[in-house]
Amino acid sequence: MNIVILSRNINLYSTRRLVEEAKRGHHQVEVIDPLDCDLIIEKEKPTIFYKDKYLNYVDAIIPRIGASVTYYGCAVVRQFEMMNVFSTVSSNAILQSRDKLRSFQHLSKAGVDMPKTVFTNYSRDIENVIARVGGTPVVIKLLEGTQGIGVVLAESKNAAESVLEAFNGLEARALVQEYIAEAKGADLRVFIVDGQVVGAMKRQGKKGEFRSNLHRGGSYTYRKLSDEEIELAIKAAKKLKLPICGVDILQSNRGPLVMEINSTPGLEGIEEVSNKNIAKAIITYIEQGKGIKNISA
Repeated sequence: MNIVILSRNINLYSTRRLVEEAKRGHHQVEVIDPLDCDLIIEKEKPTIFYKDKYLNYVDAIIPRIGASVTYYGCAVVRQFEMMNVFSTVSSNAILQSRDKLRSFQHLSKAGVDMPKTVFTNYSRDIENVIARVGGTPVVIKLLEGTQGIGVVLAESKNAAESVLEAFNGLEARALVQEYIAEAKGADLRVFIVDGQVVGAMKRQGKKGEFRSNLHRGGSYTYRKLSDEEIELAIKAAKKLKLPICGVDILQSNRGPLVMEINSTPGLEGIEEVSNKNIAKAIITYIEQGKGIKNISA
């Protein structure tokens, strides 16, 4: 099978591991920068041109689309979909998960527990916005962002007002979210493959940091999940139509809460701490032919 990994950096841990496991499965595998792809759109014959060749031989793709290239990256994924190439995650699912407001709206309708969240159209009535999530401290998040970028903890009303006014001045839309103090700067990263939990870890922010992202210096340890946490993670992934994703969960006094869902979660950390070969699980998911026609491994 010919597998393409859409990634801007072949040296990233996740990309390297996927390449290794694809080769171990005796597949042909390439790493292609989506920004180097030209999309050729014509009647009944959508194609992709990359460097000196047409990518008309590809059986499956694994998108590793960074937040900074979401628009064009998803356009490339969509073009492969138009060519009937199987993708481990759809372009629509990536776009939906990157829009925090949209994803929270879908999760809310499905009855998925999450921190109280308010979105407002550049409201001047910031005091009432803060009150609706239970008062300060509050977490303020840009609608799009990953690895903790664009996420601010405002510990006082004045701080919250300053941050929101700054975002409003830049016309940067943001959510105001309840701060779960009892989580103590930690969350759970639950890794889903083929709609099932394949690994989990507890991420702890470094001292003085409420964000637990590993890219911000957080640490991680193995975590055995409760039945309630497993059920919540699977339900959230299913609702956003993400067969492969990372579901981030906060432990609160009222039970587990979904904080965020990542459509292209990193493998670094989770493979080590869980002692699970998650890269192989992703390749196996492709091999099983989920939605693939006329493809044999």
